[in-house]
Amino acid sequence: MGTFSLPVVKIGSVSMDGTEPVLILGPCVIESEEFIWDVAEKLGAMATQHGWRWIFKASYDKANRSAISSYRGLGCEDGCKLLAKIGAKLGVPVTTDIHTAEEAKLAAEHIDLLQIPAFLCRQTDLIVAAGETGRTVNVKKGQFLAPWDVRNIADKLVSVGCQNFMFTERGTTFGYNNLVADMRSLYWMRELGYRVVMDATHSVQRPGGLGTATGGDGKLAPVLARAAVATGCDGVFMETHPDPAKAFSDGPNQIPLSQIASVVETLRKIHGLVRDIT
Repeated sequence: MGTFSLPVVKIGSVSMDGTEPVLILGPCVIESEEFIWDVAEKLGAMATQHGWRWIFKASYDKANRSAISSYRGLGCEDGCKLLAKIGAKLGVPVTTDIHTAEEAKLAAEHIDLLQIPAFLCRQTDLIVAAGETGRTVNVKKGQFLAPWDVRNIADKLVSVGCQNFMFTERGTTFGYNNLVADMRSLYWMRELGYRVVMDATHSVQRPGGLGTATGGDGKLAPVLARAAVATGCDGVFMETHPDPAKAFSDGPNQIPLSQIASVVETLRKIHGLVRDIT
């Protein structure tokens, strides 16, 4: 964990400094206002009880759904305002995906951590726009990129004065409708000098595996999270839902909300064991 000299990344009131994994937790998408408040408040209660360092996440628009009939979300302005209210009440930073340069500017008025989706990680205009907002940026490494390719993305952010950024590993294309998580990627990206998050839930996706929807192996998400923390990462991204079978998006990958506390506490114990290994 202490092998590399890495910058401290600030996300609102949270510091990503390697002392413990920063948790990025929440459901895939804002299904309704009542739903998102319920999940956020339950996660907030867990975080307060256990002393987590965390960020709340949810998407206002699932822009890359498999089918035209798939649920998308509330939209950028309404979704971001709602997330900002949740963050203010819970006293935690919030994050969400952005998809265009225009959305970057709008979301930055309300959101602490702007997330670049994996499929858009090479879109220069989007990366530059996010970097110019002054907000912290989390870029998900595309399923088609090698770990060292993130240097080019970092150069784009730095070119506009953005120093607060991180990269998220979320699996690599492995044949049709499948991904593989290579733990070496975490080491190599940190070796380059970047803070790295492991997305345990999207790494177990089977993209388009259900024909008109994405499948996945949600039961393996905690397994990958444990491996990532043992390997060395600065944060863990996990989507959670009260009833994944009824989720509007990515249900097969999400961890049941009732299991999150147990999963997180296991990760913290693993981190404590390996933290000082160099």
